[in-house]
Amino acid sequence: MSNILMVVTAADSLTLADGSAHPTGFWAEELVVAHRDLTAAGHTITIATPGGRIPTVDPGSLTVEIVGDQAKVDDFRAYLAQIADDLAHPLALDSAVAADYDAVVLPGGHGPMADLAFDAALGSLLTEADARGTLIAPFCHGPAGLLSAVDASGAFAFAGRRLTVFTDEEERTGGLGENTPWLVASTLRERGALVEDGDAWTSHVVRDGNLISGQNPQSSEAVAKALVEALAS
Repeated sequence: MSNILMVVTAADSLTLADGSAHPTGFWAEELVVAHRDLTAAGHTITIATPGGRIPTVDPGSLTVEIVGDQAKVDDFRAYLAQIADDLAHPLALDSAVAADYDAVVLPGGHGPMADLAFDAALGSLLTEADARGTLIAPFCHGPAGLLSAVDASGAFAFAGRRLTVFTDEEERTGGLGENTPWLVASTLRERGALVEDGDAWTSHVVRDGNLISGQNPQSSEAVAKALVEALAS
């Protein structure tokens, strides 16, 4: 089976447009669903973070008010407890070697906007992985991490590529609203990515060659399924 690198944000806060600090981290549903489904398919997952720092779960992603279902919250908590040792001992991102992995997965939460989007080690890893044809699967705010993949001249490695990401509409209506420091979808478009929006809050996955992306938390299962199918082909 395949070796998969799951790149997880290590940020625990995001500075908003008004200068305040917003508690954040990785989104529980996204990491749990992707990790569980890929593991169930027989793949081996290595979790990596910037500096090898222990990642923080976004507190909002474990509240009934946002998730909408206590049973889901309990399920997410239980799975995170099950993989607690892996989360407590992540690989340092700058130690990851692209050639060692068959796929790179980037779950979201607002955390990637604070660190992965600007992480040079991630940028180098993604650029090499893309050149090798390695599967790259970011979803929700995870595609913010793609923005790190720029060369010395500032050229964006994923310019001209079709992808999806948490939409500006979703950010404004159910994310950070007008206090968001920057809009991931708009920024990706400005850098040259061909961003395709699906209906808000519904599962939407776009595949462009080795790039498999998902729009929101609702897309987590579909992204994992598409990746499992791609790894089997």
